[in-house]
Amino acid sequence: MPKMKTKSGAAKRFRVRGSGSIKRTHSFLRHILTKKSTKRKRNLRGMTALHARDVAHVRAMLPYA
Repeated sequence: MPKMKTKSGAAKRFRVRGSGSIKRTHSFLRHILTKKSTKRKRNLRGMTALHARDVAHVRAMLPYA
């Protein structure tokens, strides 16, 4: 049986933690940053956990993660 392919877009956007949970980056931090407050931009840094409703979809896109 052939190998399953990983969706390359999903591989760039999501990381699987050692516990098996999935983390993602925040949105709204790419452009039009001048009108956003420093506090808002600071809080968008780093990673956050993926919502439980989306985990099954992402796992299907990352078969070897």
